[in-house]
Amino acid sequence: MKRRIWKTFLALACLVSVLTGCVGSGSNASRLTAKVIDADLTKEEYAFAVDPKQPDLLDEVNAYVAKIKSDGTYDAICERYFGNGKPKPVVPAAEDDSKDQLFVATNATFAPFEYVQGDEYYGIDMEIAAGLAEYLGKELVIRNMDFETVLFSVNGGESDIAMSALTVTEERKELVSFSDSYYAASQRLVVRSDNKEFKDGMDAASVEAILKGKDSSVKVGVENETTSQLYCEGDAGSGYEGFSMTVVGYSNGSLAVQDLLNGNVDYVIIDAAPAKFITEKINELQ
Repeated sequence: MKRRIWKTFLALACLVSVLTGCVGSGSNASRLTAKVIDADLTKEEYAFAVDPKQPDLLDEVNAYVAKIKSDGTYDAICERYFGNGKPKPVVPAAEDDSKDQLFVATNATFAPFEYVQGDEYYGIDMEIAAGLAEYLGKELVIRNMDFETVLFSVNGGESDIAMSALTVTEERKELVSFSDSYYAASQRLVVRSDNKEFKDGMDAASVEAILKGKDSSVKVGVENETTSQLYCEGDAGSGYEGFSMTVVGYSNGSLAVQDLLNGNVDYVIIDAAPAKFITEKINELQ
């Protein structure tokens, strides 16, 4: 996901609680489900952001990424989230100045890449973080913070590396050093199950043609300070023209999809992997 410098998914237990309060009983929305339209609206690459004052660490991160891709470790991690595997919990260490520790900044509200359940962290990025710390012979310390502070934490030397579904941009390169890419991402459209405008099999151009025909009376939900917001509002630096629809921002993708089912927005656009993860979990509760 290409998130902005300055600025989805909560743990399932948290989500159940939120849904109970958000989806009105007896309403039409409670009987609807959400579906993801299978068309990649953008093309992005995720990478890890490393403290630019630690070039040796960047080399070690790149070596580790290459290693896990070649020995099957990376595929096994992805299988646990995209296939039939069981995600592994990551339990970080407490900060201790007397120990050799790796400080990882993240915003753990973005399943399947980073999220929390109780005191445990889960997600592709978090499992890679645990393996990287072991590879470096360090204890893993996870610093979970608001997304808009993640890159600044690395740039300011408070954290060694940011692992938070980050897309490489020229703008961000002014703050941090990026590792080699480890994941190809995209934005996708989420609609209610009763929507007849969009069908699976449509290409991105066809989806965009329909969206470009909408005016400000139509509302599209996005996650704040992410590529979805840039894509919908328009961003010349990224090559996004934007739409005339009213953009409604949410702190995470789950809330956006919930509001879609509640009828408060017409569409949601978020990253492909979280879109799939979120809609499956929410649909199970409908």
